[in-house]
Amino acid sequence: YHGQRVYITGNLLLYYVEGDPTRSVAPDAFVVKGIDPGERRTYKTWVEGKVPDVVFETTSDSTRRNDTETKFELYAELGIGEYFLYDPTGDYLTPPLRGYRLSETGYIPIEPDRDSRLVCEQLDVLLELDRGRLVMRDRRTGEVLKTDSEAAWEARDDEHRARVAAEEAREVAEQAREEERRARAVAEFALAAAEEQARRMAVELERLKQRLSSPGATDSF
Repeated sequence: YHGQRVYITGNLLLYYVEGDPTRSVAPDAFVVKGIDPGERRTYKTWVEGKVPDVVFETTSDSTRRNDTETKFELYAELGIGEYFLYDPTGDYLTPPLRGYRLSETGYIPIEPDRDSRLVCEQLDVLLELDRGRLVMRDRRTGEVLKTDSEAAWEARDDEHRARVAAEEAREVAEQAREEERRARAVAEFALAAAEEQARRMAVELERLKQRLSSPGATDSF
């Protein structure tokens, strides 16, 4: 929904009866499409002109009954299109991820697909659990949708890995240059040694030649 008018919030008082401040509820998270995404202190359905399109509740021992009974009935009466319950520990809901879609008779369960994922039609996403963590995927591409903070952390992680890889590449290149310098030094030393040996042999051969060509050299035999 990047670039679209979507309001996303959580733990915000939602008032649904004008003039009666006691008629309120605070969903853990809810999404409203087609309205200004600006910050609000409360959400009043008669001011905004609509109820949330989808609500998410994180269920615990203390909220299980409220989530599965009271809020279940209220959200259906309000006309909230989809309702999802998520139990991070897996101790209070079976299965730990549930979804309901509004019909003419109330909420009906959303059946998981063959990969145990729930379709959220309101947001056009797939919901699944990955080792107990709630994950959202783009319904068309299957790509995992990340929060801004997750995307920022991933970008920093990618940058860190790139720096490490660049540093390792520099170290490998420097090591290769150092080995090349050592090989060149060994070769130069070997060449110098060979040249010195050749010079000495030339000197000895010249000395022997002079001895052999000097008068009386043959008498020594």
